Amino acid sequence: MIRAEVTELVLTAKRMKGLTWKDIHEKVSVSTSPIVVTAALLGQMRLEPNEAEKAADLFDLPEEAKILLTEIPYRGSLTEIPPTDPLIYRFYELVMVYGTTWKELIQEEFGDGIMSAIDFDMTMERQPDQKGDRVKLQMSGKFLSYKRY
Repeated sequence: MIRAEVTELVLTAKRMKGLTWKDIHEKVSVSTSPIVVTAALLGQMRLEPNEAEKAADLFDLPEEAKILLTEIPYRGSLTEIPPTDPLIYRFYELVMVYGTTWKELIQEEFGDGIMSAIDFDMTMERQPDQKGDRVKLQMSGKFLSYKRY
């Protein structure tokens, strides 16, 4: 079994059981971000063993799938660059348009370095708006200075 097969099993079970990602998060790990739980079940993060156990029970997964859910995944596995899915492409577009601006502003404020995507928090919420609901994403990553050597 490979990790992509586990993702397919999860998505099929999710569909067949009529579960939402919110439902799944509540059953797998309320102490971990719903974004991390979803990313893990889609193959981009890993679950702790107790979380994998709950996910395996929820989705009726075989033992091998449960083990794979706890292994460090190959991250960033988009098959096409630029991505063709319209929603994912908009994030790519944000980086293309604002990436240099974010770089300048972050480095002016913090110095020469990067914002970590490892020591990182992210939340997503629906923000009601009379012109149509908005998606509110908040990201917070530790600043990591480049070392001189």
